[in-house]
Amino acid sequence: MIPISYYLILSTIIFAISIAGIFINRKNILILLMSLELMFLSVNFNLITLGNYLGDLTGQVFVFFVLTVVAAESAIGLALLIVLFRNKKSIDVDDLSELKG
Repeated sequence: MIPISYYLILSTIIFAISIAGIFINRKNILILLMSLELMFLSVNFNLITLGNYLGDLTGQVFVFFVLTVVAAESAIGLALLIVLFRNKKSIDVDDLSELKG
């Protein structure tokens, strides 16, 4: 049996990698979106781990709600990325301020 601390440490490492991806790379919007997805993955991993450890299904059910929000966020983010690329021919975050109407 693997102890719960190993799962929580793995989730913390995944979360730290996503935070590093956000702070290190502020130019490419695609990397920022992937870092946000990784952050949500680590939070879901925590919810599943703690729900299983406590024997409660509430955390595992809550994961489905988080996944729907993440899917919507990902779809909107990728749509904005496509619009940005069509207008500016680049995916730099600095070009987003030029799209103000």
